Amino acid sequence: MFATLSDRLADTFKNLRGKGKLSEADIDATAREIRIALLEADVALPVVKEFVAAVKDRARGEEVSGALNPAQQVVKIVNDELVAILGGETRRLRYAKTGPTVIMLAGLQGAGKTTLAAKLALWLKDQGKTPMLVAADLQRPNAVQQLQVNGERVGVPVFAPEAGNGVGDPVAVARASVEEAKRKVHDVVIIDTAGRLGVDAELMRQAADIRDAVQPDEVLFVVDAMIGQDAVTTAQMFLDGVGYDGVVLTKLDGDARGGAALSIASITGKPVMFASNGEKMTDFDLFHPDRMASRILDMGDMLTLIEQAEKAFDQDEALKAAEKLGTKGGFTLEDFLQQMQQIRKLGSMSKIMGMLPGMGQFRDQLDNFDEREIDRIQAIIQSMTPAERDNPKIIDGSRRARIARGSGRQVSDVNQLVDRFFEARKMMEQMARGGGMPGMPGMPAMPGAGKRGKTKAQPKKGKGKRTSGNPAKAAQEAAAAKAAAAERPATPFGNNDEVDYEKAAAALDLPKDFSKFLK
Repeated sequence: MFATLSDRLADTFKNLRGKGKLSEADIDATAREIRIALLEADVALPVVKEFVAAVKDRARGEEVSGALNPAQQVVKIVNDELVAILGGETRRLRYAKTGPTVIMLAGLQGAGKTTLAAKLALWLKDQGKTPMLVAADLQRPNAVQQLQVNGERVGVPVFAPEAGNGVGDPVAVARASVEEAKRKVHDVVIIDTAGRLGVDAELMRQAADIRDAVQPDEVLFVVDAMIGQDAVTTAQMFLDGVGYDGVVLTKLDGDARGGAALSIASITGKPVMFASNGEKMTDFDLFHPDRMASRILDMGDMLTLIEQAEKAFDQDEALKAAEKLGTKGGFTLEDFLQQMQQIRKLGSMSKIMGMLPGMGQFRDQLDNFDEREIDRIQAIIQSMTPAERDNPKIIDGSRRARIARGSGRQVSDVNQLVDRFFEARKMMEQMARGGGMPGMPGMPAMPGAGKRGKTKAQPKKGKGKRTSGNPAKAAQEAAAAKAAAAERPATPFGNNDEVDYEKAAAALDLPKDFSKFLK
């Protein structure tokens, strides 16, 4: 969502690199570029003015003029100000001291309230709570049925005494839900209210009546992050008409410019509490302003990645894999398959890689990454026998051909996977013994990776063996070298100076084109 803003800010900071001191002209030019970047991202004009003014004031201060690296200091200032306009600190839910905690959702129709209600319920369930969903949207066709389906998907009960579709009293349903939660000992009640295609008096009155009837501990305003400036206008109108405690952003994985996320907290003074960034029920979490600012500036989001990994990975299995990596040859294709299956629980590979620092420069490759490549790798490994997975060295030419047929792939695909696995395992074993962080041997490379940036340095050619300028002495040295070569042991494929590599490849039961790797 923030791709355009990230790229513009990155280009702006590039112009500051290498400067030992920033002039007034440098600060003005940087502020102008930041202003353009924010306006292009659809950030509200008052927010842009406030943001740029704060950056300019701090850039002229002692923290930049006295810094050893002014460019890095400006990046730090921009990061701090981004965190500030995103809300500052992470705002967490307030739970009731006694009785069930009541959370009321409000917003426009189409913002994703009903789906988000189920996501929030699942998130609370993972936090050890026992939530109950309440179907108080009785106007939209099939809204009650949709909530029931979503509740079943996440394993959370739904209180739906009315069928909806324009029939029933939502205020009575909301009031009865609190009593039902007390009777069935649910500690959190999530009320899904009706939305409209636009802000109108009826919607405001109904939402206010529900609020007065149940006295919710939290009123959350659900807003579609893709509707741009309208999101800020709607948020302010809801704040004036109903009032709310926090904002929930949906569809953060969309391709909109993201101005709503950067504007709402600053304009309304209400924090963004949660964010939904995908279609899965698990694509939902607390909104961390500092982490979002870090993503916008292409500094990654390692904390979120670590938290997701802790949820998805089995700790015992991870420890076993780490121990095997410390043993030469201990990590097998079977271990790799298990780790890859655990990584799939984190979500798409492109999303995971996008959380790493500096991956903004590979955005095109990440966007074009074929997620099915992991399925193809899994098919290849699952076509191997248990013995082949435990000891990949026994996978000869005939076995590779059989594995390729079984997985529906080419022999070259099998060769590539096995070779990459051996290379990566060797590297990871060295890292594990040296205290480095184990990685994932054999994972597919990003398309186009390596095309950008510096190319691999070519090894320098040596000067060769120095020979004497005296013809007689040179002839004597050549004769001695020939005699030494003759004394060296021969191989089955010729002596050490003239090896028939194609013959060697055939003897080792490798494809013919492997001869070039033997050379």
